[in-house]
Amino acid sequence: MRIMGLDYGSKTVGVAVCDPLGLTAQTVETIVRKEEDKLRRTFRRIEDLAREYEITSIVLGYPKNMDDSVGERAKRTEAFKEMLEKRTGFPVILWDERLTTVEADEILKESGVPVRERKKVIDKVAAGIILQSYLDSPKGAASQGLEERNDS
Repeated sequence: MRIMGLDYGSKTVGVAVCDPLGLTAQTVETIVRKEEDKLRRTFRRIEDLAREYEITSIVLGYPKNMDDSVGERAKRTEAFKEMLEKRTGFPVILWDERLTTVEADEILKESGVPVRERKKVIDKVAAGIILQSYLDSPKGAASQGLEERNDS
């Protein structure tokens, strides 16, 4: 049972997957499209990756505002979630993604990745952070049948 993590943006979707045990998230790729509403190829690529990695569910970053309200970007993500569920048949879990892009940028900066190169990978790194956050949560552990983990 593997889970895919997605960071949905206006022109990109960062993709990450967990290992077969559901313990760690690994970045996979960033899917790029020319226009926000042109999603056919994006869905096809997500389906291909889901088959390749034997995915059973998807965690989708949910960009709520800092005051916990739902803005335009979150509403677009909700619509994407509905389309993704219909298209793939997988359950899609919305997961708070506030500040993940900032965290991803910090990680890349500390790793010495030049600004120009960061833009190419930041979305998949953010997807990895979203997925790892879910996996580390009690809900994520329960979904993998790992309610009690020994981290030592």
